[in-house]
Amino acid sequence: MSVTFKLAQHIEDINPEHWNQLIAGQQTFLQHAFLLALDKTGCATPDTGWAPHYLLMFRDDVLAGAMPLYLKYHSRGEYVFDHAWAHAFERNGLRYYPKLLAAIPFTPVSGPRLLARHHADRVLLAKQAINLCRQNELSSLHILFPTEAEHAAFAEAGFLFRYSVQFHWTNQGYVDMNGFLLSLSQQKRKKLKQDRKKVAQAGVRFRWLQGQQIDTDTLAFFYRCYTQTYLEHGNTPYLNLAFFQALHASNADCMVIVLAEQDGQAIAAALNIRDEQTLYGRYWGSLRFVSGLHFEACYMQGIEFCISHGLSVFEGGAQGEHKLSRGLLPVRTYSAHWIADERYAQAIADFLDQETPAVDGYLDELEAHSPFK
Repeated sequence: MSVTFKLAQHIEDINPEHWNQLIAGQQTFLQHAFLLALDKTGCATPDTGWAPHYLLMFRDDVLAGAMPLYLKYHSRGEYVFDHAWAHAFERNGLRYYPKLLAAIPFTPVSGPRLLARHHADRVLLAKQAINLCRQNELSSLHILFPTEAEHAAFAEAGFLFRYSVQFHWTNQGYVDMNGFLLSLSQQKRKKLKQDRKKVAQAGVRFRWLQGQQIDTDTLAFFYRCYTQTYLEHGNTPYLNLAFFQALHASNADCMVIVLAEQDGQAIAAALNIRDEQTLYGRYWGSLRFVSGLHFEACYMQGIEFCISHGLSVFEGGAQGEHKLSRGLLPVRTYSAHWIADERYAQAIADFLDQETPAVDGYLDELEAHSPFK
């Protein structure tokens, strides 16, 4: 069988059924409709520094593999921080940007990046992506939040590995929220109950809205809250209202909004993405400060939703030691990196040799402070 590769700069040029067959139902973030929404609403385009270049592998003209690649002109929206590497290149008169990136824009969620069914095909994809870098004289190739199943393919292709930590909650078959709270140590349980009580005493009530329950006004209110979070930090939101509208139109069932109300008025909202097993905490904002509201809306309500709907995992997003006390335990994630310049590749390898034991030590320290009995 002959193997050929092509690049597509627009996801709409790829047959949705063929693309979705490659991911075999794995994760909303990889689905054709999600990537199309990012593209068509202008969120992940060359104008925002995310130029899509979907790598497609064909075997006898049948799509057999793919990688969601982006030519990046900055490192924003990635959640794996390589600014120090970029500065080192610049200080020595070398160009770091543009670089090539395999990731889901603005999404620190682990998932397949080598979309192929067999190890050999995954290796071919990884090596072809390296070839693209060489042919176009790009500084580097970065694979963000791939799966453990892909680790061997990246190792065989010659990548370096960098490790980081996220916090995930796992459902241990809890019947209700009280069952989860009872699994915590007495001190942690007492503190969580006190925090939740303060929010309730402030008159805040919560509603969960899913799929078609999320109407136009609710989505617009959520976006107002989401924008407020960025404005408070002096930043511009990565995603626009049109993106959320497009996602709702194409896959409303993946969306869950936690709506916080006080005195009958909506004051905050958190939007989560779900699939059959997992709830992903993604975006949040508030128009009014209430002590403890952020933690309740973004974490405790997410956990309670998972218990109520029989979901197995709640992923709370990137970073955040504060999540540990709320029952989210540390999980090691990784990224894979290929650097064209051998001198810098060796320097980065030396850096990673020092960083990795530090990350492992951090994980051990976190696990020693488990909130559970």
